[in-house]
Amino acid sequence: MKKTISPLMHIDSEGYGHAHDHAHGHTHPHENKKAVLNRMSRIIGHMQSVRTMVENDRDCSEVLIQLSAIRSALQSVSRVILKEHMSTCIVDAVREGDMQQIEELNAAIDKFMK
Repeated sequence: MKKTISPLMHIDSEGYGHAHDHAHGHTHPHENKKAVLNRMSRIIGHMQSVRTMVENDRDCSEVLIQLSAIRSALQSVSRVILKEHMSTCIVDAVREGDMQQIEELNAAIDKFMK
């Protein structure tokens, strides 16, 4: 039985967010949820600052340096989410013989690594 956990936001190539539901057959508390949300809030604030930099015609090199910092922060938070997903959802899926979860993880990694 599949169950909707929470809406997720995906950002397209033009920077627009799109929500969808992520469903899998079990629920569990996310140990790093507060830390992840705090990191995401900081990333959003940083993005808003860079947008202001662009609006104010700041030096392109400065903008690129800030974008690099944002990319690093996104990779860091992504790593935390991936590790937690593998140690909880994927471990449970393997125990339950749920190959669909492993296929979905593989598809997500392929998209993430583009």
